[in-house]
Amino acid sequence: MQMNEASVRAALAVLDRFIAAFSACDEDGIRACFNFPHVRFHSGKVTIYQNPADYSMSAFRSTADAREWARSVWDERTVIHAGDDKVHFDTQFSRLRADGSVIASYRSLYIVTRIDGRWGIQGRSSFAA
Repeated sequence: MQMNEASVRAALAVLDRFIAAFSACDEDGIRACFNFPHVRFHSGKVTIYQNPADYSMSAFRSTADAREWARSVWDERTVIHAGDDKVHFDTQFSRLRADGSVIASYRSLYIVTRIDGRWGIQGRSSFAA
């Protein structure tokens, strides 16, 4: 498969908007970065958000990391595959305290898809709680 550079740029832009919305605790902004159904593999389970109303940050807010958390950042985003309508990323993100120190870093896989001309994150698999 040949790498589609336009798809990569569009998918990276979605990841940038997502991490900014997540760091701002902007649930509507996060939902706007997803394609639905949206699937998350985490903590030994699979969560499927069928539509935007199903998603909230409540699960994250209940984690130990969230008690000290101020924002999240991408450490790495490496393209694994990129076609016309889907890009797979090998990523690492970190959760930071207000002073910029790292709470934890997590390896993840992100799948960004284009549906009806709109790019959005459709699947995530991470080792984060």
